[in-house]
Amino acid sequence: MKITNDEKVCSFFASDYHFEMITLPYIKESIEKNKKVIVFTENNLETTIDKVLKGMNLDEKMKSKILNIDWGNKDSEKIEDLKKANNENKEILILVKGKEQYIKNIEDRFSKMSNNCETEIIDCYDVNEIGDNTEKIAKNYDKVLNTVGKILLEF
Repeated sequence: MKITNDEKVCSFFASDYHFEMITLPYIKESIEKNKKVIVFTENNLETTIDKVLKGMNLDEKMKSKILNIDWGNKDSEKIEDLKKANNENKEILILVKGKEQYIKNIEDRFSKMSNNCETEIIDCYDVNEIGDNTEKIAKNYDKVLNTVGKILLEF
């Protein structure tokens, strides 16, 4: 079986900070459900996530768990983390953040991988790159993650 979403979910962000603010409630919920969270990102988010979490009203234990997610842009290492979580039969949340071509490249890598467990993938597009194509892209998905980390729109 290939890594797939039963329901395709996407999100749109205007900046790194905006991406983090949109996804943090969803990430927190996933951590609370003991899911493995993997963030594939075109650019390194280690500095921005640290700044965002300093301003968040979260307990220190949850902040630590969120900071322990690899927020860097080392895709090969994250593929290995994904394989390990899959071998452990752990539920997985994957966020893929970047420009349209980056998301397609990561999806191509996923299509070649086996999956033994429940895996949810959320593709997060940079609105500065896609411009007026937001609606066109959203129509390729079943749902859109809104700004408070909840599935808002269903198509």
